[in-house]
Amino acid sequence: MPEDFNAFFDENGFDEDSPDGKPGNKAAGKDDDGARSNPVFAASASPEPPKPPRSRREMRRRRQRRRHTISKVLIIIVAILGVIFGGGYFGYVKLSAWTQGRAAPDAQVSDYPGPGSGSVQFVITSGEGVGQIAHKLEAAGVIKSQATFASTADANSSTLYPGTYELKYRMSSTDVIAILSDQSKATGFLEVRSGERVADVVTGAAKISGIDRGKFQAILDAKGAGILPAEAGGKFEGWLEPGTYDVNALGSANAIMKSMVDKRVTKLNELGVPAGAQRELTLIIASIAESEVNSNEYYGKVARVILNRLNKHMNLGMDTTVAYGLGISADKLTGKMLTDATNPYNTRVHAGLPPTPISNPGDKALAAAMNPPAGDWLYFVTTNLKTGETKFATTEAEFWKLRDEYKSSNAGAN
Repeated sequence: MPEDFNAFFDENGFDEDSPDGKPGNKAAGKDDDGARSNPVFAASASPEPPKPPRSRREMRRRRQRRRHTISKVLIIIVAILGVIFGGGYFGYVKLSAWTQGRAAPDAQVSDYPGPGSGSVQFVITSGEGVGQIAHKLEAAGVIKSQATFASTADANSSTLYPGTYELKYRMSSTDVIAILSDQSKATGFLEVRSGERVADVVTGAAKISGIDRGKFQAILDAKGAGILPAEAGGKFEGWLEPGTYDVNALGSANAIMKSMVDKRVTKLNELGVPAGAQRELTLIIASIAESEVNSNEYYGKVARVILNRLNKHMNLGMDTTVAYGLGISADKLTGKMLTDATNPYNTRVHAGLPPTPISNPGDKALAAAMNPPAGDWLYFVTTNLKTGETKFATTEAEFWKLRDEYKSSNAGAN
């Protein structure tokens, strides 16, 4: 055998350019993909070992085929492993979500059965949403799942009110919502309502806060020194902003009264109510409208009636002002009370507006008093006490017809 490897191929007539590496076979045209040239297929088709390569070209082809085959096998293996591990991870995620109640169709799987045990004092502050409340409840150990609580509250369109509540540990979401949506079970928070009088607000503040009512009365008697603006004339009526107040957190009668007045001043500024004497007059008109009809539909028209009567130098003749001066409700008035001239709030007897507002009007009544609709009405009558329907008239004759309608519609009403 020649010592030189290349000479060996030359002596044996191997043609590097021959398609199949056979001597003198350039013109034979054998297919490179034949069975003999594919060692993988040859091995699988016959128990005989593959024949050795007969040329460097065939060696290169075999190496390329092996690399290509190995690459395909590796790709298939990687794909199979990806499916296995990917499916396992997906299954883990789904299982985890299910165990936490997020993927379960029934939210109650992540809820305590109730009724719970022990005692927890829980506070909802004004402005907190369901999500915030749910987070606090779970942190306090009252509920098991924020998601369950939130979905239950949403499904029932529940309104959760500010206040301090007595709850238990490990309660069901349904039981907790039943308590938090019941204002009668809330303590610690004072709700000032539109149309409410100062006397009622103070009584409620004293009861809820536990502060002696005498301390509130002392502030009223001192004419709100350091609390009321000058245009209030030392009277709190009309100057307490409706809303919810955490009277327990405020801690003192002075802080409670100042908080309500400060919020009222802020709201008047936001609404653009003119400062000074005009602000007090607006509060008076709005308070009468709020007390007379207690409906946004009619506030503006009542304000227009008041202005029209003042322009014509007519007494207002409002029963609600008379009742306020006596500290009673309008349905308790008697004929003698309506003619009592000693009552400075008796607008049947005294001309002009009453000395102060007669309640704490809300935003809608204030807005209506500032921009009442145009009209020449001088009278109005709430003809149906059940629905609150109110009708307006421009003449006295029309007024008496409305009075007859009122008597007919409300015969026997308390």
